[in-house]
Amino acid sequence: MCSTTIVSFLKQWRLWIRPFLIALYVVLIIVLVPILIAHSINNGFKKSDQGSLVGGGFVLLAVPISIWQITQHVVHYTKPILQKHIIRILWMVPIYALNAWIGLEFPEQSIYVDSLRECYEAYVIYNFMKYLLNYLNEDHDLEALLETKPQVYHIFPLCCLTPWEMGSEFVHNCKHGILQYTVVRPITTVISMICELSGVYGESDFSPKVAFPYMIAINNLSQFVAMYCLVLFYKANRTELKPMKPIGKFLCIKAVVFFSFFQGVIINILVYCGVISTIFDISDSDKIKVMSSKLQDFLICIEMFLAAIAHHYSFSYKPYVSPHNPSPSCLGSFLAMWDVSDVKRDISEHLGVVGSSFSRRLRGKSMYHMARGYDESSRLMSEPVPSSSAPNLTVDIEPHSVEIRPSVYGSLDNTAVSTNSDTKPLLDLPNDEPEYDPKV
Repeated sequence: MCSTTIVSFLKQWRLWIRPFLIALYVVLIIVLVPILIAHSINNGFKKSDQGSLVGGGFVLLAVPISIWQITQHVVHYTKPILQKHIIRILWMVPIYALNAWIGLEFPEQSIYVDSLRECYEAYVIYNFMKYLLNYLNEDHDLEALLETKPQVYHIFPLCCLTPWEMGSEFVHNCKHGILQYTVVRPITTVISMICELSGVYGESDFSPKVAFPYMIAINNLSQFVAMYCLVLFYKANRTELKPMKPIGKFLCIKAVVFFSFFQGVIINILVYCGVISTIFDISDSDKIKVMSSKLQDFLICIEMFLAAIAHHYSFSYKPYVSPHNPSPSCLGSFLAMWDVSDVKRDISEHLGVVGSSFSRRLRGKSMYHMARGYDESSRLMSEPVPSSSAPNLTVDIEPHSVEIRPSVYGSLDNTAVSTNSDTKPLLDLPNDEPEYDPKV
């Protein structure tokens, strides 16, 4: 009887989960706030303690807003293909806010604490990309739709580059341009931690003898590529994305992820130029680094409160409330929220694409010329793999078919000649048909 009652109670989790979280948060505030105030008074209520209290106040305001929104999405989990990525994005505010507050309390260990935040930056960019792709592919084939649209050209400062062909090539390049940041950012974070343990990281030092300026340059370049691909993708799909109000969502991602990063870069530049030491009247280099780290964390604590409000309206749960489409069980919703199999699959695909592209460039582009609109995957699906190492490539020329007839000299007229030479292309295309070098 008792077990039946417990099971029945758990099945009605949508009714009690929200009041339970509210009560839990109230208890947390009642216990935590007096402890922090007492600790600050015992330390003499220094400026550092004041910063921790003010920053902690903003964190206590930001976290429940995001947790509430996450809970509402879990309760009304009617579109997992979209809401899974929204929930992951919403977790950014609690992770950033708590991370920044811990950095205020323990600034000497900030490089290790910030590693989680830096890796989650890349994770957020990936999920925003997947959210847009899933939204666009929900009602139609995105690649087929893009093939019918006018060409989207590169924007400044890359306007001189050859435009990506609309369709699969455009989606492919945008997707992997964003995915590269998901791979690069964790790698540079691990390298930075190793350099810090070895004493050669040199935070806020732009000397070429330390690793800090190189990590900043790599992260800046990687972020720029990801940001550029997001903007280009939005430019191509502006009309289709209009119903989901993408500007607010895009600004939320840009403001939190990219602004926080460049904010840290600016603070490090101010440290290097001596501005921070002059303002706070500090001469010791170690204390200057601690102060710059605390300043960054303090600003993030405040910014996360603003971000939580922006996320509340931009990634609202209300469009997913549907009484005719009940959400799955509590356990199913919770497990779906933490399922990262899609991340593993996409990163593995990205690494395979990068490795294959690098291998092909080493072996020579001329070995892989294909006709426009023809890719390797479609060839492999429609034809058996030939025994020769060179791919069997054909071109359909419309509207005239190729006629092969012997001439009086014993040669062939109107033929497409292929060769096994590594110095010539496998296929001689007509002058009016440009050669197409496919993206892997």
